[in-house]
Amino acid sequence: MENGDPQHARRSRILFLDAYDSFTNNIVSLLTELLDVQVCVRRMDLSPTLWDLASAEAVPVLGVCLGFQSLVCHNGGEIRKLRRGLHGMVRAIEYESRDIFSGVRPFKATLYHSLCADLGQDAVPASEWPPQQYRPFAGAPDLIPLAWSRGHVDEGEDERILMAVKHARRPFWGLQYHPESICTHPEAHDVLRNWWAEAQRWNAVSRMSPLHSLAESESREVETPTHTDQYNKLSQQYGQTSCELFNTTHAGPQYYSFVKLNIPQDLTAVEVAEALGEGKDDTIVLDSSSASKGDPLALYSIIALEADKAPRLKHRAGERFVTLYSPSQQSGLSAQEERIGYLDSAPGEFSPWQVFSKFWSERRLDVSNLPAGLPDVFKGGLIGYVSYESGLDALSPGVLPTERGHRRPDICLAWVTRSVVLDHRANAAYIQTVSNDPSAGQDYCKVVADKLRGAPCMSNQVVYNQAHRNGVDQWQQCPGEVFQYQLPNAATYQDKVRRCQDSIKEGNSYELCLTDQTFITRARGDDVPPHVNTKGATLNRATPWDIFKRLRSRQPAPFGSFVKLGGATLISSSPERFLQHTSEGLCAMRPMKGTVRKSDQVSTLSQAEEILHIPKEEAENLMIVDLVRHDLHGICGAGKVTVPELLKVEEYATVFQMVTNVQGQLNAGREAAKHRRKSEFNGLDVLSSVLPPGSMTGAPKKRSCEILYGLEKGIERSLYSGVVGYMDAAGRGDWSVTIRAMFRWDDELAPPAEGESEKREVWHIGAGGAVTILSTPEGEHDEMVTKLSGPLGIWKAME
Repeated sequence: MENGDPQHARRSRILFLDAYDSFTNNIVSLLTELLDVQVCVRRMDLSPTLWDLASAEAVPVLGVCLGFQSLVCHNGGEIRKLRRGLHGMVRAIEYESRDIFSGVRPFKATLYHSLCADLGQDAVPASEWPPQQYRPFAGAPDLIPLAWSRGHVDEGEDERILMAVKHARRPFWGLQYHPESICTHPEAHDVLRNWWAEAQRWNAVSRMSPLHSLAESESREVETPTHTDQYNKLSQQYGQTSCELFNTTHAGPQYYSFVKLNIPQDLTAVEVAEALGEGKDDTIVLDSSSASKGDPLALYSIIALEADKAPRLKHRAGERFVTLYSPSQQSGLSAQEERIGYLDSAPGEFSPWQVFSKFWSERRLDVSNLPAGLPDVFKGGLIGYVSYESGLDALSPGVLPTERGHRRPDICLAWVTRSVVLDHRANAAYIQTVSNDPSAGQDYCKVVADKLRGAPCMSNQVVYNQAHRNGVDQWQQCPGEVFQYQLPNAATYQDKVRRCQDSIKEGNSYELCLTDQTFITRARGDDVPPHVNTKGATLNRATPWDIFKRLRSRQPAPFGSFVKLGGATLISSSPERFLQHTSEGLCAMRPMKGTVRKSDQVSTLSQAEEILHIPKEEAENLMIVDLVRHDLHGICGAGKVTVPELLKVEEYATVFQMVTNVQGQLNAGREAAKHRRKSEFNGLDVLSSVLPPGSMTGAPKKRSCEILYGLEKGIERSLYSGVVGYMDAAGRGDWSVTIRAMFRWDDELAPPAEGESEKREVWHIGAGGAVTILSTPEGEHDEMVTKLSGPLGIWKAME
């Protein structure tokens, strides 16, 4: 053993050949925990002739899914398309109690395939099938069938599908089903135990030469994000700048100061932001607008104060540096900007998350010094957005073109030191700062608290809400704006759905989360909202802040946001949490798949459950759940991921959604040091390793993203399908998926409309859905339109 770890030295080792799959880490975790072994992972390119090893070099092998099909194909069988794919389907496995199935109780297992092994089983008459099914077939005499399943029997498709085989003379076995899936019954684990016992027995009797051990540097137990291996190179590989700005901006010991105020029930983030004069320049509001409706996820809202003065870190996909921009803090002084990254000659892959992690770690709060009783939420720190393309570029380098036609940031995170947090359950507001000077920080909190105390929204909430609501509606009734729309073409979208299904039938993907964009243009104008417009409010144009207020009113959600930062304006009413983590490293992800719109026919939770708890909808969710488990296993390690809630239907303002809760625990202390050797993982490591959101890609993630990029003709999703949230100075984080959203870029302009002379601003609304083998083109188009209708309806109401 090469690693010097006494515990590992006592454990047997299994070599796992990874076929670039999105479930690899789940299998590694299962084998590690179930068999008490050390699993070493290498890419499948290691040995393309595994089945041809000489007898003296042969080792026991278990092929799963693709490995199973490879074994069959190499020994006389063929691979053909199923009549209909079975991705995400859970089926009973039929077998005799022998070999690795000996003593195994009946079980069902998850299937993820559209291609199947063909030994000639379809040519066997029904009368001869029972005695033949577990005997070798003429075309593949060395393969002994061990298990079978059937196709869509409930729909009249009784197809004989081979589920397991063994080689008659060599220590090779294969399983078509996925033992690692969360929906595979635990009884299936006994098959793996039996295989391991057979493998050890064969090794003890038949091995003629020892297997050469893999050095630790040549293997890994689970996939880890690329940047973690390079984490400490940053300090040694800075670029041409001195990094003085990086090393001095808000650097040094950080102190937390706060003032707590009791607030009226149902006080909103919008009201607080307006009372404090936010919204004129750069603005960041993370808004739990559904709190007043009792939404259990809508716990806190966050308002960044003076966001226009906050330094921010920006990165554009493909570049080997991060830009630190520090706005002017005083009148007459210029803003400063600095690039931080590797020298061009530096070895290794550059990741912007190295820079973000280093910036955060040198400004983190000492959690042990925080006062007791504070809510576990943002205290100040990094807050902003990450685009879909940022995750795509890290996952599949080279997919994005070098020249993208713009210089917009794909990641923009502001270091916010002054903020207000609303605790909607406790009816409390926390005015807070993180700074080097605790006395000055406390003084600032007191000033802001006094200003908020005197605001109308704090005195008579009922009367204020009525007047405020009238004000919100007023602009909607004023004519003057002309909007132009470019909506997805129904026929084109349905054709893309069919092409997705062609890729799935070919075995290139299990599920593809297809999206499209609607473009809205309007004349440019004054974006300053009435509450901070010193020139007097103009009611013939809805400002982005007005649009945000209307969206949150019509579609309240736990993870809404208004972010005006880095040249972007993002307005979202997202119902989907992507990633949440505590300072102790407990991570939670909530993939959302399966949607039904509220209507007279579907108005109750039980009605929605009846519609959503069907194979198609559950399969959509399950595939993403297994992908998310893989992502979290990759950073948390084997045995550290659980699923407390599976396929649960939840109610929102306008839709019902199927949701699963997946949790993982980061290693801590010495254990973390052992796995990473130099530094423990933090929330930014987790975030970077799970992007882009699996609920917006499909599975396997890498290949699915590449297919989707082609189908969507290289049109960037941009902020849509990315994430918005924070990683605070205490190590907590909360990120939502950017859906039910609209956004614009300051530098993106459209030609003038007829009769106009000035170019127009462009707003984007993305929408889509998960395409599976059970989808219909018409149904997928309807789902996309349903999701589009919420944000688009805001614009239609303004006409």
